[in-house]
Amino acid sequence: MMNFRRREREEPEINLIPFIDVLLVVLIFLMMSTTYSKFTELQLKLPVADADVQRDYPKEVLITVSSDGAYAVNQVPVAGNSLDALTQALEAGAKAGKESVLVISADASAKHQAVITVMEAARRLGLVQITFAAKSSTSAKN
Repeated sequence: MMNFRRREREEPEINLIPFIDVLLVVLIFLMMSTTYSKFTELQLKLPVADADVQRDYPKEVLITVSSDGAYAVNQVPVAGNSLDALTQALEAGAKAGKESVLVISADASAKHQAVITVMEAARRLGLVQITFAAKSSTSAKN
């Protein structure tokens, strides 16, 4: 006679210990291979360009931005540092109107916002030809 009685199936157990071991090894590997860098301050060196001596075109409008954020349009100081004052001075200095070429000459330590303000004033007046002045590489070596 054959015994057809069913055996009770055992519930499979999941052993978590090897899984935890593998995860710890992966975690240790990631901790050892990762480099943590702090970028508290970036040292920037502004680019230098080799250009011909600046020509005095009647369409050029020279805007100078000093290190403390003061503006001068065609070497005439602008009263105040506001966007409206700069827009008015730029409108008076741009003799060729919308055909004027804006040359921004900013100090290396001038705030980025000061240059953005100049560009915003130019946008308000519809001046689309903007260039930046840079030192030539021969004068930058000293």
